[in-house]
Amino acid sequence: MKAIKPVFIVCSICCFVAILKLPIEYYTFLRTIVSLGAVLLIYHWIKQKNFYLAIVFALILFLFNPISPIYLHRKSIWIPVDIITGLLFLIITFYKKSDPAKQEEKATEILPVQNTYARDRVVSAKREIK
Repeated sequence: MKAIKPVFIVCSICCFVAILKLPIEYYTFLRTIVSLGAVLLIYHWIKQKNFYLAIVFALILFLFNPISPIYLHRKSIWIPVDIITGLLFLIITFYKKSDPAKQEEKATEILPVQNTYARDRVVSAKREIK
């Protein structure tokens, strides 16, 4: 996952830049790069068995797919979509999964090893066999 984090950073930056008024070629590029990032994340989340996040990024893939584009026809609708998508990519990139809280180890008392000597052994009387 660390190796593909730059892809997610580029996706988020491209989403934030998409807020500006740019030529249509940029938005085609945006659809391609965001779709690539979404496919990578969907693969990762399915592999991790985290299906809720896979569904979220499947929706992003559906909205940004370059093969059969979805046109919302208004820039005012796309701006929040671009911001939310950019924030999702940033959160995924910089979210650090915390380790489960380790239980504090109880201090155990270490008892000194007691040496045993031959004189300390109990010698029992031998039994007579009949």
